[in-house]
Amino acid sequence: MPINSLGVHALVFSGGTTPDEMTRIIDQTAAAGYDILELSLHDAARLDVADARKKLDAAGLGIVCSRGLAFEADVSSDDPEVVARGAKLLQDSLQVTHDLGGTHFTGALYSALGKYGHALTAAGRANVVSTLKDLAVEAQGKGMTLGLEVCNRYETNVINTAADAMRLADDIGCDNVVIHLDTYHMNIEEDDFSRSVRLVGDRLGYVHIGENHRGFLGSGHLDFTEFFHALADIAYAGPITFESFSSAVVSPTLSNDLAIWRDLWNDGPALARHARAFMTNHLEAQRV
Repeated sequence: MPINSLGVHALVFSGGTTPDEMTRIIDQTAAAGYDILELSLHDAARLDVADARKKLDAAGLGIVCSRGLAFEADVSSDDPEVVARGAKLLQDSLQVTHDLGGTHFTGALYSALGKYGHALTAAGRANVVSTLKDLAVEAQGKGMTLGLEVCNRYETNVINTAADAMRLADDIGCDNVVIHLDTYHMNIEEDDFSRSVRLVGDRLGYVHIGENHRGFLGSGHLDFTEFFHALADIAYAGPITFESFSSAVVSPTLSNDLAIWRDLWNDGPALARHARAFMTNHLEAQRV
């Protein structure tokens, strides 16, 4: 059995977070054999937190929450009012994660999720550092960890590579801020998987596994053998979560942000079972 906790993104099963949708998401996550559910908080307004917490506990599932920001609530902005709205969104999301029983809050916590028409400014980066430093202190008081997900150039202008994320984490300067690598984004931005993973080393705190087109694992061109070898080389023992998107399951807000236009699959439970077996096989192959 893998030593890493294995997770799956909620959008594999359902596009929203109403009580009925959460019941389906949680039941299908548990049925597929996962340890963790990752929930994007873009639809948090419809989430019944207490009800979801009860269902997660009953299913024996851990929870990780993730999100990016919006252009009108963006902590990388030069506008103090926009930054303040982004900081409030992060604080509220951290509290939701805590109330759900989660200890990890991750994602593009540093910017809007979308294509920028300009490079990050010095003032904007300073706002990111200041805001996330405050959030990390708040998280530390709750026994929580923040993840900096490294996203591609079409989704952020703040951090696009592992090296970018390391510099940002250094500037934030809090031990509970970790690096979150995602194979989908790495395929676009990194020279290769191995050097990036080894660069981050023991500061790697969360991993997304996704194909180059975000469909079935193994149906694209990514070298997952190289990636899992690199994880083994640094003795990574943290969570590994499968992330995949298809126009078959549409989030009211997130799907447009991520440009989910194609129907890459239409059976989420089958996709989830396949992904868990795929990840487990790669992890077990490292121990032979």
